[in-house]
Amino acid sequence: MFKNLRNDLPSSIVVFFVALPLCLGIALASGAPLFSGLIAGIVGGIVVGSLSGSQIGVSGPAAGLAAIVLTAIAALGSFENFLLAVVLGGVIQMLFGVLRAGIIGYYFPSSVIKGMLTGIGIIIILKQIPHFFGYDSNPEGDFAFFQVDGENTFSGIINSLNFISLGSTIVAIVGLGILILWEKVLTKKSKIFKLIQGPLVAVIFGIVFFSFAGNSQFAISTENLVSVPVPGDIDSFFAQFTFPNFGAISNPEIWITAFTIALVASLETLLCVEATDKLDPEKRVTPTNRELLAQGTGNILSGLIGGLPITQVIVRSSANVQSGGKTKMSAIIHGFFLLISVMLIPTLLNRIPLSVLAAILLVVGYKLAKPRLFKEMYAKGWKQFVPFTVTVLGIIFTDLLIGIGLGLAVGIVVILIKSYQNSHFLHMEDNSNGEVKLKMTLAEEVTFFNKGAILKELDALEENSYLTLDVRKTRYLDNDIIEILEDFSEKARNKNITIKLISERGMVENPSSYIEFFKLRPKSA
Repeated sequence: MFKNLRNDLPSSIVVFFVALPLCLGIALASGAPLFSGLIAGIVGGIVVGSLSGSQIGVSGPAAGLAAIVLTAIAALGSFENFLLAVVLGGVIQMLFGVLRAGIIGYYFPSSVIKGMLTGIGIIIILKQIPHFFGYDSNPEGDFAFFQVDGENTFSGIINSLNFISLGSTIVAIVGLGILILWEKVLTKKSKIFKLIQGPLVAVIFGIVFFSFAGNSQFAISTENLVSVPVPGDIDSFFAQFTFPNFGAISNPEIWITAFTIALVASLETLLCVEATDKLDPEKRVTPTNRELLAQGTGNILSGLIGGLPITQVIVRSSANVQSGGKTKMSAIIHGFFLLISVMLIPTLLNRIPLSVLAAILLVVGYKLAKPRLFKEMYAKGWKQFVPFTVTVLGIIFTDLLIGIGLGLAVGIVVILIKSYQNSHFLHMEDNSNGEVKLKMTLAEEVTFFNKGAILKELDALEENSYLTLDVRKTRYLDNDIIEILEDFSEKARNKNITIKLISERGMVENPSSYIEFFKLRPKSA
């Protein structure tokens, strides 16, 4: 775990700077105490990072759960009751892992997963533009199209142009310039620039700029800065932890919320696992059932000490990959950075302009949604491009899970269309002497999805035709198809259509019963 520390340590710093505003912003968007977001980030980094089988995945509070958390806290009557639901949700997640439900993640098409990564990249860019210019009415981590401040993604961008903060914009532009210079030029000049990451330098510049700007025209207002709770002493720090109300365990609403959290958090985690494995340069495969066990453990602990629900999150995971993280040590160290910094230097953290963190996230978003990816997906054909595009648009105009659901639905429709088209191969062999000879070769697997296509071909057969039906390669033939053939036999006699049926057992002409014929076939067929 420590042999790649020279890669994991610099990467963990970048992940820390990405995670810090997101932990706070998601807590704010969820209507929960700000410290609860930090707890989730710390537990997600240290505990889940240690238990997970993912080498590059990073866990913490998730934007996709913000709306559920906001509604649940109000419905359950108190934050303590909600924490009990988080604990129970973690137990249910562990049960999912024991029941090996992690296999669900493998049933999402590659086009949808790539659309998810691209859509998140675009939404990161769109959501960071207002923060880039110092317009921070919408909290970090709110990635839904309809925002908690009453605006939507695009109206927020338009309004930000009317409220540009000069100081914040300067910090963002210079910070972005540092990031680009660091990656494109300096890291190729010397190894020291790989050890000291560009985001760290950009953040230091932001702190220095804020400190010297004072009350001048370049001043950065406090609402445009990171806002970590600052305890007065050690007792005040520990007073920020909240504990669940176990007395409400008999409340059915608690269990409904717990199951909802477990289901949504597990699904989001499995999707992120698929996505991060695709981003991994070493193409390692994360054990999904172990991931559910790790996430469940993390949610139990997070709920016990006052934290938000945890999932694996693609923004922090992709930042980890892009910064050169090699092993889970990066995620673990970033968790320790969160813990130590909120304990020892919260005042210094509160001098970091959000605009410089927006610059870091813009780079992360761009790397996820490079324009050439659209060209590559288009070149793969419409069967890949359509689900990909629907997923991207769905994420931008709704939210993560709805967008993925739309992409998956389109992907299933594409599969059904191709199944309809590939059920059989029809070949006209001879058209002499007024007798039409046709050969229909059925596919390896023919199901009820193929009923329409086969029925259409059979109904189109002319009188006095000669049809050879070849099922030698067919390993599975649905009973619905057999019934179609059975029903067609009467029509064939009336139209004087001769049917020769060829199977691995031999050949029979005008079988009296297709059902009886296929019952006698070997089980393998």
